[in-house]
Amino acid sequence: MKQKTSKNNLTPQNMEELLSLYSKKLVGFARGQKVDATLTELSKRYASFDVGGKSEAVLNDIYFQEARDYLKTLKVGDKVQATIVEPETKEGYVLISLKNASSDSIWDSLYEAMDKDLEISAIVKNVTPSGVVVEYGMVSGFIPMSQVGKKTFSKIESYIDKSIKVKVLDVDRDHKKVVFSEKYVSEADEIKKISKALTKIKEGEIYTGHVSNITDFGAFVAIDIDKVTVEGLVHFSELSWEKSGKPSDYLAEGEKVKVKVIGVRQGKLALSIKQAAEDPWISALKKYKVDDKFKGKVSRISDFGAFVVLEPGIEGLIHITKIPPAQKIKVSDTVNCYIEEIDPENRKISLGLVLTSKPVAYK
Repeated sequence: MKQKTSKNNLTPQNMEELLSLYSKKLVGFARGQKVDATLTELSKRYASFDVGGKSEAVLNDIYFQEARDYLKTLKVGDKVQATIVEPETKEGYVLISLKNASSDSIWDSLYEAMDKDLEISAIVKNVTPSGVVVEYGMVSGFIPMSQVGKKTFSKIESYIDKSIKVKVLDVDRDHKKVVFSEKYVSEADEIKKISKALTKIKEGEIYTGHVSNITDFGAFVAIDIDKVTVEGLVHFSELSWEKSGKPSDYLAEGEKVKVKVIGVRQGKLALSIKQAAEDPWISALKKYKVDDKFKGKVSRISDFGAFVVLEPGIEGLIHITKIPPAQKIKVSDTVNCYIEEIDPENRKISLGLVLTSKPVAYK
């Protein structure tokens, strides 16, 4: 009669049971193979796992370091997926990596932090003119300079290789892209006040503010809403009815201006200076008639002609076919013109030159 192994005692009672027991447990591995691993021991320098082989699997050295943050989330008995690095080392154990499992965990935590608006810590690795490169676990991310708080910005270089608190604005694992905000942490109270103030602003309203910053693409204007200062962008195209020049030609920092709200979306305020003023075309249609003559200054030259300013915000085009070959026109020249055609729908005025002498071709 055969003896049976007790359910409560895993010690084999005879050779048959011994062979049966180990034939199930001893498993061969290959490099790169994915295996289920159960954590059996965790120390400050290594971790041991049961992967169903003849010996334990070990996570150490660089493989331990790359999974350090992930290991902090595990406890003895937890199961994870590991990758076989070395099926059997000289010391007789299996060497594994948790890089894939760790990466999955990091991306999952990033998505969770974004969805739940959680604060997390990231390490500053580099500072560029456009923003700050940081690392969260094994994932690199970016903080645009617009998302760095004022106090942090003033000493951002001192944070290199140090941890800062951030919030996740956007995550795209397929393209390995993560965008963070430091300002949403360091200026959280101020941002809440601004967000509340923005709910009281409606499109079409006119406010008086001051120019807080001038850039190549426009100007930022600060307005006060219930004692809360809110900044909005006046894009270059919304600075003036005139079509030439650069932002600094029209404005100076600190200058008081009237602005019209043209958009409030996703916490951003879009403003217009030109729409807060009267559209010059309204009065121009009443003032100018076909065949009217005037003197105007050339504002710009293009491949198809010269643009002449009738008044601020109103330009007309002298088509290149209307300019005699012998006559050279350049920017800032004052020319005698007459109006050939007015196109109110497309806001265009066609001009002709008042010739003081007969062109050479006609002599």
